[in-house]
Amino acid sequence: MELLIISFMKKIILIAAVLLLFSGCSSKLIDNAVPNLDDSSSASDSSVVLGIETNKVLDLSGKNLTTLDISAFDQVDLEELNVSNNNLTGALPSQIGKLKNLRVINASDNQMTGVPAEVGQLTNLEILDLSNNQLTGLPNELANLKNLTTLNLSGNQYSEQDLEIIRNSLPNVNYILN
Repeated sequence: MELLIISFMKKIILIAAVLLLFSGCSSKLIDNAVPNLDDSSSASDSSVVLGIETNKVLDLSGKNLTTLDISAFDQVDLEELNVSNNNLTGALPSQIGKLKNLRVINASDNQMTGVPAEVGQLTNLEILDLSNNQLTGLPNELANLKNLTTLNLSGNQYSEQDLEIIRNSLPNVNYILN
C-alpha cells in the first residue's frame, strides 16, 4: 500500500513540476520543490506536495553568490526574496521592480553599495533588510513603500539626508539603524 501511495505522490509531483515549468518558474526551484521519493520514503513526505508554495519564497542565502541570475526576477509570484549572507556587490538588479508581490526582501550581510530605484515600485513590500552592506546612498523612491513596516539599515554608511527624505514620507516604519 505504501508503494502505491509513493507512486501516486511521484505522479502528482511530476504534474506539479510541469505546471511550475509552464508558469515560468525556473528548473532550480522545481528541483528544490521535488523530493527524492525512493521506496524507503514514508507517507509523511506528502507535505512536500504542498511544496508548490515554494514558488512564493526564493531562498538564496549563504550560497557565496557574487551575482544574481536574472531569471530569478521572472518569478513574478515571489513574496519573499532572501539573498542574505552572500558576496553580492553593486546593487540588486533593476529587474527587481518586476516582483510586484514581494513582501520581504532580505539582502543583509553582503557587500552591496546601492539600492536600485525600482525597489520603490514594490508597493506590497513590508520588510526590507539591507543591514551589514556598504550602502552609502538610498534612493528617494523608497518613500513610495507605503506598506513598509520595517527598514533595517544597520551596519551601513548611508546618507542621513537620504534617510530623512524617506522618514518624512514613511513616519510609521520601524527603522533599525544600528
